[in-house]
Amino acid sequence: MKETFTQLRSYERSVQLLMVNQFTINLGFYMLMPYLAAHLSGTLGLAGWLVGLVLGVRNFSQQGMFLVGGTLADRLGYKPLIVAGCVLRTVGFATLGLVDSLAALLAASAATGLAGALFNPAVRAYLAADAGERRVDAFALFNVFYQAGILLGPLVGMVLTGVDFRITCLVSAGIFALLSVVQIRALPARMAKDRKEQAGEGRESVLAQWRGILANRPFLLFSGAMIGSYVLSFQVYLALPLEVRRLGGEGQFGTAAVAVLFAVSGLSTILCQTRVTAWCKARYEPGQSLTRGLAVMGVAFVPLLLATAVPVPESGAGLWVLAAVPPTLAALLLAIGTMIAYPFEMDTIVRLSGDRLVATHYGLYNTICGIGITLGNLLTGAALDAAREAGMPALPWISLCVLGGACAAALYGLHRTGRLATPGPQPVVV
Repeated sequence: MKETFTQLRSYERSVQLLMVNQFTINLGFYMLMPYLAAHLSGTLGLAGWLVGLVLGVRNFSQQGMFLVGGTLADRLGYKPLIVAGCVLRTVGFATLGLVDSLAALLAASAATGLAGALFNPAVRAYLAADAGERRVDAFALFNVFYQAGILLGPLVGMVLTGVDFRITCLVSAGIFALLSVVQIRALPARMAKDRKEQAGEGRESVLAQWRGILANRPFLLFSGAMIGSYVLSFQVYLALPLEVRRLGGEGQFGTAAVAVLFAVSGLSTILCQTRVTAWCKARYEPGQSLTRGLAVMGVAFVPLLLATAVPVPESGAGLWVLAAVPPTLAALLLAIGTMIAYPFEMDTIVRLSGDRLVATHYGLYNTICGIGITLGNLLTGAALDAAREAGMPALPWISLCVLGGACAAALYGLHRTGRLATPGPQPVVV
């Protein structure tokens, strides 16, 4: 950890602040969101489909508005969108803790989703701009702070929710309010590079900018190939916990084993991300690192695949080992694959954008991957159900291994054909 903070101090103040902000954003978000469904169904007594609606509205408003958030960041500057997102999330989280009507809950949920769509592309574009030639290392360090917030948030939320969920909401809202003030006072204003170059000249319309991005074939191919990485990494929250509970049950052992999955994923990233990135930078080109990262993520499900060949004990230590060890190994390999790929993924988006409309590119990329996660999770859930009904427990793990291999092959093809290289000047689309 000492190396992490030494590296953090080597960046300028704006980059340092963005790192700490992201940790705090994730802390505030994850101390509340894991417990929201239980509050809605338990304390407020909403039906299951209404709980799903409230949570779905948040996800839809975020994924659906990423492109708009990125576009606004490129046109208005990064700082206003970061501040606006934090202010909006302050209001949204406070409202979630204070209201009980469905209309107000839906509005608050939509606000929290829109907030993420506003500040996420802006933060990444700002970080890419101020990190300069050290973008890959900066995004590696960014992922450390990102994962630290995810790891610590649920623990803080568990303590606060044990007292009252409304306290959790208000504390989380207070964190975002404090973030808003800090960023207003301390975060320097920063505009997109191309916005500065166009100052005083006629500016492209939003539709023209979007058409230009949609004509960027290498970027779209890269976005499509990377969907698999998000589907695979999300299985830490979907398929792996379900497998643990299928074998280990819903009792204390199952709960503890699922907690270990999250701990392994988060701690390995916090402790190893910057070293893994330095190791990859010294040996591979960005496209090679991306390919290897996706390949490792595909291989992550091999322990689960092999475990399906082992007879399931009815009880005892053997059952516990079978329920806990393969999913934990899978979570660790997924974390390693993500560590290999993520910094180069974020850097590749900047390169494929030609350092132009970077936040808009991040916004569209997030939307594409978000849609892919939704579809991928539906298919994974269907595969899990089909596996149980057909007595073929290997089916979902084979499918996920194939997905990882296919995405790795696609990235390898893009790398070999030069489509992941920095493009030349693009004609303006009007």
